[in-house]
Amino acid sequence: MSADVRSKGFADAPDLRDLGRCVRCGYCLCECPTYLETGLETESPRGRLHLIQALTEGRVPASRELLTHLDLCLQCRACEPACPSGVPFGRIMEHGRALVLQQSEPLPRRWRLRARLAALLLPYPGRLRLVARLLRLYQRLGLQRLVRSTRLLKLLPGHLYDIEQFLTLLPGSVLALVPVTEPTRSADPPRRVALLSGCVTPLLYPNLHEATVRVLARNGCQVLVPPEQTCCGALSVHAGDLETARRLARRNIDVFLPLDVEAVIANAAGCGAALKEYGQLLKDDPDYADKAAAFSALVRDISEFLVSLPFDPEMGRMGGRVTYQDSCHLAHAQGARLQPRVILQAIPGLELVEMAHPERCCGSGGVYNLTQPEMSWRLLKEKMRDIARTKVSIVATANTGCMMQLEAGLRRYGPRGPQVAHVVELLDEAYRRLDSYGESFQGRDSRR
Repeated sequence: MSADVRSKGFADAPDLRDLGRCVRCGYCLCECPTYLETGLETESPRGRLHLIQALTEGRVPASRELLTHLDLCLQCRACEPACPSGVPFGRIMEHGRALVLQQSEPLPRRWRLRARLAALLLPYPGRLRLVARLLRLYQRLGLQRLVRSTRLLKLLPGHLYDIEQFLTLLPGSVLALVPVTEPTRSADPPRRVALLSGCVTPLLYPNLHEATVRVLARNGCQVLVPPEQTCCGALSVHAGDLETARRLARRNIDVFLPLDVEAVIANAAGCGAALKEYGQLLKDDPDYADKAAAFSALVRDISEFLVSLPFDPEMGRMGGRVTYQDSCHLAHAQGARLQPRVILQAIPGLELVEMAHPERCCGSGGVYNLTQPEMSWRLLKEKMRDIARTKVSIVATANTGCMMQLEAGLRRYGPRGPQVAHVVELLDEAYRRLDSYGESFQGRDSRR
């Protein structure tokens, strides 16, 4: 960190040692979605690193032009595996945004929206449930259908119309998970795990949590879902609000670490990546540094954990073709690309068909589709073209944000017909069909 920045009290500014690892080789360019869309150096990882370094050293102000380039970054971290120098781009961008939030100059609306949404809504279940009830009423009364058919929101300023198009169909009720679920099959040795329920998954995709618990129980796990847990803090980290993220991390560590489990399971890739990086987030906290490192070592994505067991291979048959969309924070941040595919390939009758660019971001990016809807739709359109070429009946992924994004893409661009599912939902369906019959996955909406 430069002396100028430190003297102003900006403790969360990027570390110049991290920035200095970039050798400007350009290997990141062909992996960056926004660079591929625009062809602009300033919309590439290399270009953004240069801007962040200049901002950190005090050579340029946090102007609106500079913020525009940083804001267009998805933080998908596709550049990290491609970098021969091991530049921690995700960490640099998070601290770059933290530095921006600490500036005294007025921030653009998008920056305020991202930080406020994460801090004032996601950590509070009551507020989230209220929003979910209002949105559910909006859908059940037919208002959504009216708005979408008449395009009334296009008459309002901003991107309200585009943002509304990303909204998924909410389930009829909020999921209340049982705090302890006993295994339905014995395991030797007995297994005990905890599940991160997260902030929005119980509201938007309760079937996913139910499927996760059933699959873990079938594979000999006692599953704990502590009700005291809170939001993982991923969106706060992405927004640069590191203090809120640290507060949430401490709360989760205090809840999960005393449970004496062999793993803390995440079924949302973005949440899992955030949990695995608590050690880095709290490394300077004398009271939590060691506990955070111990907690992060326990975190496993559901696909990682199941493949490591290994999982029960006895399943019913599921006909159809499936393609897998790599969730950015599972493939790039956690390095788990093979495990979801191992699960899909183990399901009898299900044919895995790879798309041309499964690792390229779908444009969800946390709340990126709310703050940058134009670029999000552009990326999603390309993803839909990629999916259409596979001619599949199921699009599988490993993150709730990706699920919502892909559903929106299928509604707007097609192809018509494919259903979106989490990998663990498909595994759960195969287990449930072992003693039943049926040839195709019926989709999430049919069970709501």
